[in-house]
Amino acid sequence: MIQPNCRHYSSSRDVVSSSLSSRAMPPPLPLSLPWNFPSRVSFGFQLHCASSSSSVSPARCSKPNPSSRNRKYGGVLPSILRSLDSSTDIETTLASLCLNLSPKEQTVLLKEQTRWDRVLRVFRFFQSHQGYVPNVIHYNIVLRALGRAGKWDELRLCWIEMAHNGVLPTNNTYGMLVDVYGKAGLVKEALLWIKHMEQRMHFPDEVTMATVVRVFKNSGDFDRADRFFKGWCAGRVNLDDLDLDSIDDSPKNGSASSPVNLKQFLSMELFKVGARNPVEKSLRYTSDSSPRKPRLTSTFNTLIDLYGKAGRLNDAANLFSEMLKSGVPIDTVTFNTMIHTCGTHGHLSEAESLLKKMEEKGINPDTKTYNILLSLHADAGDIEAALKYYRKIRKVGLFPDTVTHRAVLHILCQRKMIREVEAVLTEMDRNCIRIDEHSVPVIMQMYVNEGLIFQAKALFERFQLDCVLSSTTLAAVIDVYAEKGLWVEAEAVFYGKRNMTGQRNDVLEYNVMIKAYGMAKLHEKALSLFKRMKNQGTWPDECTYNSLVQMLAGADLVDEAHRILAEMMDSDCKPGCKTFAALIASYVRLGLLSDAVDLYEAMEKTGVKPNEVVYGSLINGFAENGMVEEAIQYFRIMEEHGVQSNHIVLTSLIKAYSKVGCLEEARRVYDKMKDFEGGPDVAASNSMLSLCADLGIVSEAETIFNDLREKGTCDVISFATMMYLYKGMGMLDEAIEVAEEMRESGLLNDCTSFNQVMACYAADGQLRECCELFHEMLVERKLLLDWGTFKTLFTLLKKGGVPSEAVMQLQTAYNEAKPLATPAITATLFSAMGLYAYALDSCLELTRDEIPLGHFAYNAVIYTYGASGDIDMALKTYMRMQEKGLEPDVVTQAYLVGVYGKAGMVEGVKRVHSRITFGELEPNQSLFKAVRAAYVSANRQDLADVVKKEMSIAFEEEYGSRSGEEE
Repeated sequence: MIQPNCRHYSSSRDVVSSSLSSRAMPPPLPLSLPWNFPSRVSFGFQLHCASSSSSVSPARCSKPNPSSRNRKYGGVLPSILRSLDSSTDIETTLASLCLNLSPKEQTVLLKEQTRWDRVLRVFRFFQSHQGYVPNVIHYNIVLRALGRAGKWDELRLCWIEMAHNGVLPTNNTYGMLVDVYGKAGLVKEALLWIKHMEQRMHFPDEVTMATVVRVFKNSGDFDRADRFFKGWCAGRVNLDDLDLDSIDDSPKNGSASSPVNLKQFLSMELFKVGARNPVEKSLRYTSDSSPRKPRLTSTFNTLIDLYGKAGRLNDAANLFSEMLKSGVPIDTVTFNTMIHTCGTHGHLSEAESLLKKMEEKGINPDTKTYNILLSLHADAGDIEAALKYYRKIRKVGLFPDTVTHRAVLHILCQRKMIREVEAVLTEMDRNCIRIDEHSVPVIMQMYVNEGLIFQAKALFERFQLDCVLSSTTLAAVIDVYAEKGLWVEAEAVFYGKRNMTGQRNDVLEYNVMIKAYGMAKLHEKALSLFKRMKNQGTWPDECTYNSLVQMLAGADLVDEAHRILAEMMDSDCKPGCKTFAALIASYVRLGLLSDAVDLYEAMEKTGVKPNEVVYGSLINGFAENGMVEEAIQYFRIMEEHGVQSNHIVLTSLIKAYSKVGCLEEARRVYDKMKDFEGGPDVAASNSMLSLCADLGIVSEAETIFNDLREKGTCDVISFATMMYLYKGMGMLDEAIEVAEEMRESGLLNDCTSFNQVMACYAADGQLRECCELFHEMLVERKLLLDWGTFKTLFTLLKKGGVPSEAVMQLQTAYNEAKPLATPAITATLFSAMGLYAYALDSCLELTRDEIPLGHFAYNAVIYTYGASGDIDMALKTYMRMQEKGLEPDVVTQAYLVGVYGKAGMVEGVKRVHSRITFGELEPNQSLFKAVRAAYVSANRQDLADVVKKEMSIAFEEEYGSRSGEEE
C-alpha cells in the first residue's frame, strides 16, 4: 500500500527556514568558538566589533514592508506601472503612451513585472522599436524571470538570441543563471554555466563564487563547496570532474518537444567561442594564483551556513572571527546563521549568548531570529522556552510572520496541546491573520488523533471560506482521515472540491482517496473510483497502479490485482518491486505457487530486480508445502543474483529443512544466522526448536530456549514447543515449569496459548489447576473456545471420574452444535473438580432461558446440584425432566443414585440397585460404580461390598463370553 507523502512541505532555502524543519536534535559536537562573551559562555578570543558604523550594518525591521508597487519612482514610471497592472494588452498600453523611455526606465518596467510572460512581452515591445540598443541588464532580467518560472526552452532560445545580438554575458549573468538552475534542483546544469564562463575567459567574481557555493550547499555537497571556495581564493576554478554525458535529459530539464535539447545546447555553447567580440581585459580569466579574500557580508553568511550544515563549527567560528578582523560588516543574517549553527548542534547556551551579544552591538534581532530560537528550543523539547520566544516577537515590536505561526502551530500540534493551539488561532483571528495553508492538515491531524472530528471539520470548512486549498493540501487532509479509517469524512473532502469549485481532482487526491478506501477494506469502492478517475480525464500514475495492486494483493484479491498489474504494464508504467512482491506473497498465501512462479518470471522479463522479500515469499511458500528442493533452488538463485539473505529468508530455509527432518542442513543455516547482528530471530529459533522437538533432541532445544530467555524474546510458540517436547519425552515436571513461566510472562493471551498450558497441567494430573486456568480463559478473558480447548476438557472429564457415558453424551452434544452444550460441559467439569461456585454459574445459564433441554443438559444440572449438596434442586430438576416427557437414561440413573447416596436416602439407592439386579436396568459398569459409591456415601459399606461382588461377577462373565466369541 502506498503511503502518499502529504505532510511535508517545501521550505525556504535560507538558513532561517531550514531551522524549522522537523528533525531530531543531534548530539552536541565539540565546539571551540574563538571569542569571549561576558556571560556564562567562554570562548577562545574576544569578540571585537568595531565602533564605527562600517562594521555593523543597519538593523532590519521585520514589520511588513510596503510592496514594490508602492515604491516611489520619479517621472512617468508610476503611471505607466499602474496602467500595465490594470491592462492585459501590454503592447497596446505601452504604444498608447508614446513615451521615449531611457534604458534605466525600461529596466524598471522590466523588473516590476511579476510574471515571466509579461516580462517577455515588455522586452519584445522594447526590441520592436527603432533605436533600441540591446544590453546585458535587460537580458539578465528576462533570463532570470524565465529561469525562476522553469521555462528552460525559452531561456535557451533567449540566450542564443543574446549571443546573436552580440551581447556578452557578465559575471552577473552567469551568477544569475547558476542561481536559477540551482534553485530548480538542476545542480549539474547550473555548474556547467561556470565551465562556460571558464571557456569565455571569465573568472567568477565574489557574488558568482558565493552563488556556486550556495548551490553546492543546498544540494548537500559540502566538500565540493569548500573546495570551490578555496580554489577561488587561490585564483583557480576547478570543475573538471563534471561529465556532460552524465546529465539526464529527462522532461524535468525540458519538455519532450524541446526545440533545443539541453545537452546539444550546452555542448554547442560551451565550446563555440569564435565569432565573439574580444573580452575586456578586466574580465579575462587569469591563472594568477594571487590570494583572494571575500569582502561581502552575504558571502561570509553563505560560508558560515555552509560550515554549520557540514558540522564544521570551528570553521564557521573562524569565518566569523575573520569578518571581525577584516572589518566586514556583521548584519542580522550573520548572527541568525551563527545562532542556527550553534543551536542545531546542541549548543543552545551559545545560541542564547549570541542573541545577547547581538543586542549589545546594536544589531536588532528580526522575526527570523526569534523563529530560529523558537524552533531550536522546540526541537530540544523545551516548549516553555519556545513559547517565550513566540510571545517575545510582539513584545519587542516585531510581527510574527507565516513561518512563525506555522512553526508554533506545528510544535503545539505535535505535542497535542489543544488549548494552546486554539489560543494561537484566536490571537491570529484577533489580528486578522489567516492560517497558513500548510498548517491546516497538521491541526486537523491533531484534532482527529484526539477524536475531535467535529473540530477538524469546522477548521477545514472555515479555511475554505477564504481560499481554495491546493491539491497537495487537500490530499494531506484526505490522508489525515484515511489514516484513521474515516473514509466517509475523506470522501466528503474529496468530492467537496468538485462541488464547491467545479475543479477536477488531481491524481494525488485520487491516490490518497484510493488509499482511504483500501485502509477501510472497501476494495469495490477503490476500484470504482479508479475507473471513474479515467472517465473524468485524470490518468492514473505509477503511484495509483502500485497502490491498487498492493491493496488488492493484501486482501488476497489476486484476480483483480493481476488485472490492474497487466493494465499498468500496458500503459507503459513500470511496477515497483514492492508491487510484484505483494502479489507474489498473496499467491503464496493462497497456495497458488505456480502463479507465483509465473509472476516472478514476468518480473524478471520487465527488468525489475527481485529483492529478498520476493525470494523470501517463494522460499517460504515451497517450505510450507514440503517442496524442499524448490525452496533450496530459489535460495541459490537469490545468492547468484547477489541478493543478501535476511532473517526471513533463512528462517524459511530452516522451515524447509525441518519439514523433511534435515537437522544438519538446518543447523548450518542457523549457525549462519548467528553472524547477523542480533543473531537468529525468534522465528528462526522457534523453527529449530520445532525440529529438535520432533526429533526428541532435548539438550539442543534447551540451549536454544535458554538463549531466547536471555534475550527476552521468548514468545508463545517457544514455550508451547518446549512443553510439547517435555511432554513427549515424559518430562512432566519440566513441562509444568515451562507452563508456569509462560503464565508469569503474561503470554497467555489467546486460545492457543491457554490450550497448550492446560494440556500440560492435564498431562501432569493437576486437574484442579487446569480447571482454574480454564475459568480464567472463559470468564475473565472471555476468549472464544476452539476444538483444542474442548479436547482438553473431555480429557479432564474422563480423568475427573465422570462416567464415560456422560462424557460421550456431552461430546455428541458439542459435535452436533446443540444449544447450551458448552455450559453443560463446563458445569459438569467444574462439579467434578469441586469448583461448585463456577459450576453453579454455568447451571444458571442452563436454566435461565426457556430453551428445550435435552438429556445432556438435565443430566448436567442434576449432577451439579447433587455434587454441590443441593439435593432439593437436584430432585426438582429430575421431576421437571419427567414432566417434559424425558425418560431417565443411564447417565440420569447414575447421577440420581449419587444424589440419593449424598442425601442418605438408602431406600432410593436400593431401588435402583434392585432394578439392576432384576434386569429392569441393563447392567452397566458406570451404574454399578455409582450405586456402590452411593452406599459408601450413605455409610452402608456392607451393601457397597455386595455391589462390588455383583459387579465383578457380572463383568467377569461378560469378559469370559467375549473371550469365547473371540476364540
